[in-house]
Amino acid sequence: MVELTGDGSKHSNSNSNALQSELMTVYLAYAEDEQRQHYLALKVRQGTSLYEALGQAGWLEKFAALAKWCEQAVDITTPTAKRWHVGIYAQKQPLNYLLQPFDRIEVYRSLSADPMSQRKNKSRG
Repeated sequence: MVELTGDGSKHSNSNSNALQSELMTVYLAYAEDEQRQHYLALKVRQGTSLYEALGQAGWLEKFAALAKWCEQAVDITTPTAKRWHVGIYAQKQPLNYLLQPFDRIEVYRSLSADPMSQRKNKSRG
């Protein structure tokens, strides 16, 4: 199952135009497993953090494991190598990272086996 969602809302008055100029689009991607992948285009205000965007997207309610991890990592300013679950364009970022227009927020899942070990085993086998 692939979930593709977007925000197609449009506003017509001048106050809405001012609000629109403060908004930017970011993208979220999460592959729970081979069958369940989630993609979302989200409009957020400039100055929104990675953590705030996850909340605005509803992903902290939808994915309990992600919410639990975020609670534990919210105050960490330097991502750790193997246990970090979020990033921007494959670069691990702290949850307080301020988003830029068109950033792609990626939620990483834990791997069941080390890919390098798997390649070594295949080459021997």
